[in-house]
Amino acid sequence: MLVIRMARAGTKKRPFYHIVLADSRAPRDGRFIERLGYYNPLLPKDKEERLKLDLDKVKEWMKKGAQPSDRVTRFLDAAGVVKREKRNNPEKAVPRKERKVQKEEAAKAKEASDAAAKAKAGEKAAADKAAAAEAAK
Repeated sequence: MLVIRMARAGTKKRPFYHIVLADSRAPRDGRFIERLGYYNPLLPKDKEERLKLDLDKVKEWMKKGAQPSDRVTRFLDAAGVVKREKRNNPEKAVPRKERKVQKEEAAKAKEASDAAAKAKAGEKAAADKAAAAEAAK
C-alpha cells in the first residue's frame, strides 16, 4: 500500500520534514518512491517557505491509490485538494483523574436509575394485579 507521509530530516532539535510517497512497510526515514514536497515547522505560519507541495504529483498518486497520513491530509485540506472530516473527542480536554471520577459517577447514576426503574415496574405490576383482582369481583 502506498502512503504519502512525512520523513524526518534535519538535525537534533531542528526538525525538517520531506513529504514523500513510500510503501507503508518502509521505515519512516527510509526508502521512498518519490519526494513530493517539504515542511519546515520552525518557520512562522505566515511564511510560504514553511510548506511546499507538488499538488499535481500528489493528485496523480492519489488517483493511483496512495493514502495520505493524518498530518499530510491536514496540509492537503488547507490546499483544497482533500476534504478532511472534523474529529471530535471531548474527553481529550478533560484531565485523566477527572475522567475517572466522571465515569464512576455515571456508573452510580445508571445503577440508581436502573433500581428506580425496577421499583417502578414492581409497583406497576402490583397495581395491575390489584386492578385484575377488583375486576374479577
